[in-house]
Amino acid sequence: MKKYLPFFLALLMVACACDSRSTRTLFVGTYSDGFYAFDFDLRKGDVIPADGPFGSIAMAPVPNPSFLAAWNGRIYAVSEMPDEMASVTAWRYTGNGFDSLGSQPTGLPAGGEDPCHVATDGRFLAVANYSGGSLAVYKLTADGGIAPLDSLVFSTAGGPDQHRQDKPHVHCALFTPDSKLLFTEFSADAIGALDLTPMGVSNGRRVAALPADFGPRHLLLEGKRLYCIGELSGDIAVFSYPDMALLQLVRADEADARGAADIHLSPDGAYLYASLRLQNDGVALFKVLADGTLEKAGYTHTGAHPRNFTVLEDWVLVACRDTDEIEIYSRDKKTGALKDTGRRIEVPKPVFVSDFSR
Repeated sequence: MKKYLPFFLALLMVACACDSRSTRTLFVGTYSDGFYAFDFDLRKGDVIPADGPFGSIAMAPVPNPSFLAAWNGRIYAVSEMPDEMASVTAWRYTGNGFDSLGSQPTGLPAGGEDPCHVATDGRFLAVANYSGGSLAVYKLTADGGIAPLDSLVFSTAGGPDQHRQDKPHVHCALFTPDSKLLFTEFSADAIGALDLTPMGVSNGRRVAALPADFGPRHLLLEGKRLYCIGELSGDIAVFSYPDMALLQLVRADEADARGAADIHLSPDGAYLYASLRLQNDGVALFKVLADGTLEKAGYTHTGAHPRNFTVLEDWVLVACRDTDEIEIYSRDKKTGALKDTGRRIEVPKPVFVSDFSR
């Protein structure tokens, strides 16, 4: 028996490696009382039930944690509140729970209301304050905690929609490999940029003007192409990067519902997906052409109010706020097409889901 022991140990090691690769941890943000961690079986395309709330591994208690970011085992969550409770919190994920690393307000005495997006590059943390109309920038401490507010950069209004662009709004932030911090100026129909230095941010400026009534929401950078989805226009703008030349405007929202939400690429970069709300709720599919421009390739209807979603190799998970569940779709890697599996992750008012693999 002893002579076979190394062989059995090797088999065990392979089995453990396969098990670890076949499971991903999903982090789910909500318009509720906390955010959650779930284990997801990549082979079965389903969540692995655990003992936490709603079958999760664990929950971190945060009011309205509507968007999350991660770096090196640290999770950062906004608390999308309209008052002095607006904040960003830091957590260490242990594999079976969350340890608090503290929090910071998102803008004092004003300008930090309704933080709706957070991003990090491991050195800095950026929070988009929607109602506050500002971008808050923080330095991170050695243990991944958040230092006091370093900079607060304000946007402006100017778009034609007198109801939704009457006040400044900032919707997302994006750190780039060339030490820039981009952010969407929703009410100004523009993309702003800050330079990053070891000391902080500087030289705020606008790097791209978008068509009037575009309402830029989320950004996505892949190599030399920058994609921006317009919440109001329902269009996706494709820019060359870093020169920010506009290459294409392509329509995602055929219903003109003025509720375009999120964009993500497939892991191989061959397809881009966009979530659309308020009417004809669903996910639009685009093929990414050789030059980075987009070609419409399909549409999949989803549950009510599909806000954020994530794209895995074989699965797409869509956070449907108004049905209190995350829908699980299988994904054809050759065509990009989605098919509803009928499986759901039940969680209150989900608006964010990601495994942070991209």
